Amino acid sequence: MLIHAVAIGQKAKPKNESWYDDKPLHFGFSLGFNTMDFNITPSQNYLSQDSLYPEVAILNPGINIQIVTNLRTGKYTDIRFLPGVSFGQRVVRYYKDTELYNDEQRLESSFLEFPFLFKYKGDRLNNVRPYVFTGLNFRYDLAAKKDYDEEEPIYLKLKRPDLYYEVGTGLDFYLTYFKLSVELKMSNGFRNIIASDPPPSHPEYRNAIEKMRSQIWVLAFHFE
Repeated sequence: MLIHAVAIGQKAKPKNESWYDDKPLHFGFSLGFNTMDFNITPSQNYLSQDSLYPEVAILNPGINIQIVTNLRTGKYTDIRFLPGVSFGQRVVRYYKDTELYNDEQRLESSFLEFPFLFKYKGDRLNNVRPYVFTGLNFRYDLAAKKDYDEEEPIYLKLKRPDLYYEVGTGLDFYLTYFKLSVELKMSNGFRNIIASDPPPSHPEYRNAIEKMRSQIWVLAFHFE
């Protein structure tokens, strides 16, 4: 009985046709969820003077919407271009002598993004195929402010353009009429994105930070 059960469990399931996956070029769309973060390097000089310590306190969910363009370059390789938009926010809190310092800084971002990715696929097992990918993503933050607003208690400014390197992994699920891909990726910015000029009214918020780089985690669902 055991041998018979094992033999049944090893039978291959019928494969859904994937004519779209074998074409040199195919398209799709993507919906995703993100959490945006900062890698903050506190200013050691300012920290020693005023004991003001910045950190990202809350990770808030955001959304991603993209168009998928996939170029098949080989049996196991693809080049992908996924232009789109993403929205999210980050909250920076400051502590002085372990006590919360004044207002938290809630920084919203609305990105135009243009990722170019190299995808390496494993062998297909029935209707599932694993893959990994890496590449570069240029993002432009439309929500970054050019000037400080005296009526709004936000005392940090972000630079608008940034270049990110991205790595991730996922699974392709071959369904009857389309392919669903579920993937998780990490995106790290190269640039110090905090503006150099502090606000005239509260310079301590900017002066407490030496460097601030962006980091974004994305869970995406591709429909192709």
